[in-house]
Amino acid sequence: MVGDMRTGSDVELQIDERVRPQSFDEFIGQRRVVDRLKTYVAAALERGEALDHVLLYGPPGLGKTTLACILSKEMGSEIITTSGAAIEKKGDLAAILTHLKVRDILFIDEIHRLNRQIEEVLYPALEDFKLDLVIGQGIGAKTVRIKLAQFTLVGATTRFGLLSKPLRNRFGITERLDYYPPQELTQIVFRSAGILGIEIAEDAALEVARRARGTPRNVNMLLKRIRDIAQVEGAKRIGLDVVKNALEKLEIDEMGLNALDRKYLRVVIEKFNGGPVGIETVCTALQEDKDTVESVVEPYLMQIGFVKRTPKGRIATPLSYKHLGLSGKGGYEGTLF
Repeated sequence: MVGDMRTGSDVELQIDERVRPQSFDEFIGQRRVVDRLKTYVAAALERGEALDHVLLYGPPGLGKTTLACILSKEMGSEIITTSGAAIEKKGDLAAILTHLKVRDILFIDEIHRLNRQIEEVLYPALEDFKLDLVIGQGIGAKTVRIKLAQFTLVGATTRFGLLSKPLRNRFGITERLDYYPPQELTQIVFRSAGILGIEIAEDAALEVARRARGTPRNVNMLLKRIRDIAQVEGAKRIGLDVVKNALEKLEIDEMGLNALDRKYLRVVIEKFNGGPVGIETVCTALQEDKDTVESVVEPYLMQIGFVKRTPKGRIATPLSYKHLGLSGKGGYEGTLF
């Protein structure tokens, strides 16, 4: 018999897949959202119908993709995964839609990046499960209507405000995912540590949770990097001292801010006197693209009260000055707080 031919990377990928919850019962946090989704799934299964279209939105790393996969498993269907930016032509979308079976789930990540022409093709597919295709060109062109299987679209986005109103209105279920409290993230640390074969102390797990920016994805990323550092340094068990040493090397501070977060704050405070300053100006100074700053950097800084977004631009709050050990209020306007 041929032996196990899996490579180290194959094993690592399987471990990563195991870290991702496979059912509603395994999913930690977002209880109100999960409970509602469980109800909707149970009702759809009882009726023998496809689940209504679902829109999940919120900051990155909170479990939108995981929930889409769980919905597929709970519905006993297959899931086809793509992203808004990947669907460039109407033919690309048509090829996907015509291969879906009854109750299958089409998951479109970053759905706000769909172009408007693609959206227009999607509307009748979502409402009537029909696809209108134009065959030929000029005078000889004709429209062919194709009947589709009753599928479920699960859209995920970090930029809810960029979705067009007609597209938002096609979703029967809309749920927002919020940042996780440290208690729930600590549970995720212990769950992932058990799967990865890591022995970690309770206070060390809490420290990882505290610095994970309220995000399960960051928990798992930090846990793996701490494991790597502990392994190289010969630590058999991950204690609080090991975690603090590793996070210092990773440049993750006590509030979970990384080097880019702190650079952002220093740009607003030191270059622009605390603001207000426009987002384009901040991005130019940071040499980062606007999408990264608005979807990755700013949400957490606003969540913890370090930055305010105003009609005039971004303003650094007194909390950010204190965190960086800086004096003065810069562009801070007392009436805004």
